[in-house]
Amino acid sequence: MYEVCPKCEYCRQPSDPADTDSCPRCGIIYAKWLKQQLQPATGDISATDEYPGRMRQILSLLLDTGPAAEPAYIYGRTVIFIIFLVWGWQFIMMDFSSNPHEIGQSFMHNINLVFHEAGHVFFRPFGWFMTIAGGSIFQLLVPLFIVFFFIFRQHDNFAASIAMWWTGQSFMDLAPYIDDALEQKLVLLGGRTGADAPGNHDWNNILIEFNHLEKCHDYATIADTSGTILMLIAFGWGGYILYRQYQVSF
Repeated sequence: MYEVCPKCEYCRQPSDPADTDSCPRCGIIYAKWLKQQLQPATGDISATDEYPGRMRQILSLLLDTGPAAEPAYIYGRTVIFIIFLVWGWQFIMMDFSSNPHEIGQSFMHNINLVFHEAGHVFFRPFGWFMTIAGGSIFQLLVPLFIVFFFIFRQHDNFAASIAMWWTGQSFMDLAPYIDDALEQKLVLLGGRTGADAPGNHDWNNILIEFNHLEKCHDYATIADTSGTILMLIAFGWGGYILYRQYQVSF
């Protein structure tokens, strides 16, 4: 029995399961791990040998469930998962092209808008174009940063999956704005449409800069599809972590 896991350095707690042959955190079986460590090297390690090893490390990091937890903690996270699952599915079913105002009336749009406007200020020192594009960039970077924060600093993959959900929703939130770049009918923050206030529509400016204004509907579809994919990944990731936490805790 190891009091401290030789792989992830987790210190066994009195509340951990009685099974002493494996680590309650990373799940390695001590006997198999020790056997692998004692195997002699069989020559130089090629790039193809390193790649699977690195993939295993990444998967081990992303699928780490942490130590056993109290039942109330697991039940609470289950409720959170169900809420975000139902809420996220509602976003997935929204049609940004036929009803562009639907997502703009959501609670999450108000949160995204704060970071969108902050992005214009944050990127202002980098010139006119980055000031314009910085709103959308910062709106996506903030939840993505939180994903990495929970993975690498907090070692909480369930919380990271919720932040991934937010990242996907933020992509969806941009889709109506991108789609409106040509016609500029959406009412902007100042109460006027882009057509009423020339030069104030971010994505009209961005796509004109790249001479791709006529492709605004395609880019909007890409943003919405990317958000859907990220949200589905978040569902699967969070659900798996929750299931594994249930296994090690009961």
